[in-house]
Amino acid sequence: MLAVSKVKAVADRNPAKPANLQRRTLLRGMAAGLLTTGLMPVKASAAERADRVVVRKAQRKVELYRGERIIRSFKCSLGLSPTGPKKREGDFRTPEGNYYLDTRNFDSDYFLSIRISYPNEDDQVWAQQNGVSAGNYIMIHGLPNQMERPPSYYTSRDWTNGCIAVSNADIVEVWMLTDYLTPIEILA
Repeated sequence: MLAVSKVKAVADRNPAKPANLQRRTLLRGMAAGLLTTGLMPVKASAAERADRVVVRKAQRKVELYRGERIIRSFKCSLGLSPTGPKKREGDFRTPEGNYYLDTRNFDSDYFLSIRISYPNEDDQVWAQQNGVSAGNYIMIHGLPNQMERPPSYYTSRDWTNGCIAVSNADIVEVWMLTDYLTPIEILA
C-alpha cells in the first residue's frame, strides 16, 4: 500500500498550477517515471482487486466490488447531459448498460484513462437502426491535464463529453484495483 500512497500523494498535488506551464508534459513524465520506477504497475493482490465495477449515475458514484462487498466508492462526474443512456455520438450522455474495461492509457488528455467497451452490441444495433453513429471512446478518467477552469469546477458538476470522471487520486486506485476486462455495469 506504500506505493499506492506515494502515487496518490503525487496525484493530489496542487492542481491549481498554471496549465500553460507544460502541465501535460509534466504529467506524462510523471506517469512514465512511475512506470519505470515500478510504482505504477503495482497492483493489489488478487484477493484485494475488484471483480466488477458499478457506476450509479443518479448518485454520481463509482463502486468497486469484490464479490458482493464494496471495496471502494468514489464520487464521479458524468457527461454534460447525464439523464438517459447514450444513444449517439455527440449527445454528451454517459452510457447505461454492461461493458468491460478494455484499454489503459497513461498518456491521454486526462490524468490516466481506462476505456470502457462502449458501444456494446445493443448500442450498435440501436444506432444502426436509427441511422446514427453510436460514438466511442468512453472512459473512466481523472481531471484534464490542461485545465481550462478552476479545479472546483471539475469536482462540483457534470462536465465530460460522456465519460466518467473521478479525482486524480481516485483514478489511481481504480487503475490499480481493476484488471483488463473487468466488467463494468453503468446504471441510471
